[in-house]
Amino acid sequence: MEPTEELIRAIQKGLINWYDFRSESRILYIGNCEDALAEVLAEMAGQLTCWPYCDLTEPSGWYAQQTETDIFDYIVCVATWERMQQPENMLRNLRELLAPGGTLLLGMNNRYGLRYFCGDRDQYTDRNFDGIEGYRRAYSKPDDVFRGRCYSRAEVRELLERAGWKQMRFYSVLPDLSNPSLLFREDYLPNEDLSNRLFPCYDHPDSVFLEEECLYGGLIQNDMFHEMANAYLAECTVNGQLSDVVHVTNSMERGRENALLTIIHKSGKVEKRAAYPEGKERLKKLFEHGQDLKKHGIPVVEGHLEEDAYVMPFVDGEVGQVYLKRLLQTDEEKFLEEMDRFRDLILRSSDLVREDAGDGQGAVLRKGYLDLVPLNSFYVNGQFVFYDQEFCLENYPANAIITRMIATFYSGNLECQKIIPMERLFERYGLTQNLLQWREMEWKFLARLRKEKELRIYHEKCRRNPDTVQANRLRVNYSESEYQRLFVDVFKNARSKKLVLFGSGLFAKKFMGLYAKEYPVHAIVDNSESRWGQTLEGITISSPELLQKMNADEYKVMICIKNYLSVMRQLDGWGVKDYSVFDPGKVYVRESQAFFPSEGTAVGEQEAKPKKYRVGYVAGVFDMFHVGHVNLLRRAKELCDHLIVGVVPDEAVYRQKDKYPVIPCEDRVEVLRACRYADRVEALPEDYTSIRDAYRLFHFDVQFSGDDHSENIDWLADREFLEKNGADIVFFPYTEKISSTKLREQLETEKE
Repeated sequence: MEPTEELIRAIQKGLINWYDFRSESRILYIGNCEDALAEVLAEMAGQLTCWPYCDLTEPSGWYAQQTETDIFDYIVCVATWERMQQPENMLRNLRELLAPGGTLLLGMNNRYGLRYFCGDRDQYTDRNFDGIEGYRRAYSKPDDVFRGRCYSRAEVRELLERAGWKQMRFYSVLPDLSNPSLLFREDYLPNEDLSNRLFPCYDHPDSVFLEEECLYGGLIQNDMFHEMANAYLAECTVNGQLSDVVHVTNSMERGRENALLTIIHKSGKVEKRAAYPEGKERLKKLFEHGQDLKKHGIPVVEGHLEEDAYVMPFVDGEVGQVYLKRLLQTDEEKFLEEMDRFRDLILRSSDLVREDAGDGQGAVLRKGYLDLVPLNSFYVNGQFVFYDQEFCLENYPANAIITRMIATFYSGNLECQKIIPMERLFERYGLTQNLLQWREMEWKFLARLRKEKELRIYHEKCRRNPDTVQANRLRVNYSESEYQRLFVDVFKNARSKKLVLFGSGLFAKKFMGLYAKEYPVHAIVDNSESRWGQTLEGITISSPELLQKMNADEYKVMICIKNYLSVMRQLDGWGVKDYSVFDPGKVYVRESQAFFPSEGTAVGEQEAKPKKYRVGYVAGVFDMFHVGHVNLLRRAKELCDHLIVGVVPDEAVYRQKDKYPVIPCEDRVEVLRACRYADRVEALPEDYTSIRDAYRLFHFDVQFSGDDHSENIDWLADREFLEKNGADIVFFPYTEKISSTKLREQLETEKE
């Protein structure tokens, strides 16, 4: 596993590692030598000089002392110049430091970037919309400290021209300067569906209220794409030559073996380069895969190996994804025929190890090409032509690839889902019976490839949360009091009135699992007639007409469905006023849980020696309760007034460890309740045993755990979640001499 920090630095390098710096060139980098960009420049330069950020606008200090030897072939300056109040002077001074024919690469944020219209806060003022408004509300007071600002492309072009730069060209950078996975030259537009390719990143994802990647299609159609790019890389020269590169796609997050750069040149040449020496083997595989597919009659873009690159011709054709999306919107029957044809291509792509036996498993391919999907194809002269077939697994189920074909097509395309739901295609191709298996195979493949586990904490910091986006959108639609009643104080009156859940799906199931003990449910209703008479957690599901038979003042409705607007209108039409909307991903602050000092501890003594935390939480299986468990609970209780212990139920243990505990859950709970260090012991809901669900359930101040989890990436990500919500996580030394596993092994040995 590659270190997370190394992967993050690799992502940042994608801004410039594609650029063809002349060999033995002298490069000046405005920044620290420890920066990721400095590291990649050092590999490309004959001589690299780093000047840490300072005011480059005045001819003093280092600038006044520069000599003829301080002349450079390239200068790279990214974002630091935005912190200067007189950037024009700096741009003029940098021009004096360039050799004839030299080039300046200037990275910048765009104040009209789409990210800011989607709700991201300005990185310099830490407020929404300051850049969009031209900073007229920022730095307006005499004592305001200038921390920097973003510019538009037109403003930067004007600054460069006034500073004496004769030639310049802008590359639009997405999603941003720190995560530059896509670069498009200003005279080149994407011909692909960015809703499938782009993963937006933000400085403040908690304030975002739009799905940015789904908006670029409309911007492209209306010729607004480059104007609203989040960032730019400007290539500037006085009398030199500009690059002929028009587009770059990089996959730097995939690690040293899989990171590739796809570079499209104006000449029509397309080359794939390995970002690291370890990736050159990937290029050879790419060539071999193309030849193998061609032998099986699958159209491919012809390519060949050329030095350290895999080279292909530029195809001026519609991407298969875009073609199929357009077709679905105009001719549904033709769309289904083309999807059938695509499915047949997958089945023909390799020899079969196993024929389809009609048992739901489908055929097994000797070589399964996982990227045989519309996104990696062109539609040319009536046929799908494939490219970038990097990944091949032997003895692979064709159904897994067909499932991926469908899933990638619908990803980010809600409008397509409304026309023909993807579930209809799953049924059409016989995938439903084992759909979870096929989807899991895709998810695991993508997670490994994209290093999701290693980058989980990083992504949670910079990528938006869908639940947060939805909540932010809601605030715009309602007054403050309405929003509070509908979406924040959802448990108000939930105890004093009869609680009725509206909806019986996953949302209702989670409500029952997490909150039904605290807020007993009187009834469950659903608009779907097919569910009437079924039960959920022992409660019979009824028609919503049940509400009209009840006294409206005696009940409260908790709407437990994703698309709640129609239900809200339905309830309003019936005159129901006391209802709220349950969001299973949200943390609700509920009535405080009453607790008392531990037995034998005087109240005055506790007040005299307050503990660090009020409510603590610890979870575990606690099988064959032993001294290691006692140590954990004792240390936890020493740090908190009230200790809650969550016990993982039997079925959840089996799913996690593939074996049942020796002691049944109800007995483990009773044993723990007898422990003097535990103030409250609860068996966790079978399907909701995670730290995040526990926090939603108990709203504790601190989570305690053994230090055997302290370096686990998933636990570290959960720590980020807790800290974000004002809670801590504390790791205790693990008792090495004893564990439930060791006791179990000892028992099994004695049986033998």
